[in-house]
This record gives sequence, C-alpha cells and structure tokens, in this order.
Amino acid sequence: MTAVSRILNVVDVEATCWAGHPPPGSVSEIVEIGLTVVDLDAARRRERHRILVRPVRSRVSAFCTELTGLTQDEVDRGVSFAEACRRLASDHRAGQRPWASWGDYDRKQFLRQCAATPAAYPFGRHHTNAKLVFTEAHGLRKRPGMAQALERAGLPLEGRHHRGEDDAWNIAALVLDLVRRDRWPEP
Repeated sequence: MTAVSRILNVVDVEATCWAGHPPPGSVSEIVEIGLTVVDLDAARRRERHRILVRPVRSRVSAFCTELTGLTQDEVDRGVSFAEACRRLASDHRAGQRPWASWGDYDRKQFLRQCAATPAAYPFGRHHTNAKLVFTEAHGLRKRPGMAQALERAGLPLEGRHHRGEDDAWNIAALVLDLVRRDRWPEP
C-alpha cells in the first residue's frame, strides 16, 4: 500500500484597490488568485496556478496596476468570481485540502465576496495563517510582511511582489522553511 502525501494549497489573492477610498459604488474584489500546491511530506512545491477574475463592482485603478502589474484589460479576460470558486473546488480540491495564506486577509476576502455573490465558498475549514505561524516560530513581536519574512528566513523573493501567483509561490517557500524547522502545525 502506498502512503498518501500531505498536500497543502497555499493561496494568495490580489484585489482591486485604490490609493485612497474606493470610488462611489465600488468595492474591493478579487482579480487574481494565485495557488501553489505543496507536498508537505516531500517538502517541495509541486504546482503553481493563476486564476484571473473579472470584477463586476469595481475597476482596476492606476494605483492597483502600479502595485500588482494587473490591468483592467487583463482581468476583463478573466473568469467570473463564481467560476473561479468552482475551479478552486473542482480542479484544486480546495474543499478537501487544508490551505494557508499569509495573514487572514485572503480568507476574509473570500468570505466577504462569497456572501455578496452567488459564489459558493470553495475552501474547507482547515486554514492556517502562515504569517502567525512564522511570527511565533521566530519569536517576533510584530508580524512581518511576506517580503520581510523571506529576508529573515534567508530566502529569495521570486517573481513580482503583490502578484498573486508569485506571492503564493513565495509563501509556499516560507511554509516549507517552517516544515524543515518542524514548526508547521498539523491541520
């Protein structure tokens, strides 16, 4: 009989954002979902994925483009939020696999957006706040941003910061560093 590896989905989202308050009638919406599949037993990142999501109640601002590199034209070619959630559930087994994100923003943004749309929440109940685990493992008082955590762990920042696919890949590297230190919690 073959042992089944422990698999974790690491998720990072980018959402519409503005330098100040959103324009009247606009709300922050997910426009990119980055997902890295991590094999915890083999201690390696197996796959990386990107789902572009078409916003319906906001537009990508110049500030958001500067921060993420995403443009309105690019996200207009994305899928609906409901379709993105369906893909997470069917293609990435999001409801069955434990998942992690850097902080609670991503989890809360999914909850908010699912409550405001006909989309079904795609994730199961086993979520780990990787930022909190990292902070405790390193005995820090303040929770660092992902880039600061990579620097502290001696890991490179790969790709573009504030790009969902790249950030999920980098967060997965931090998770694996915690696994090697025997500081990653069991779901």
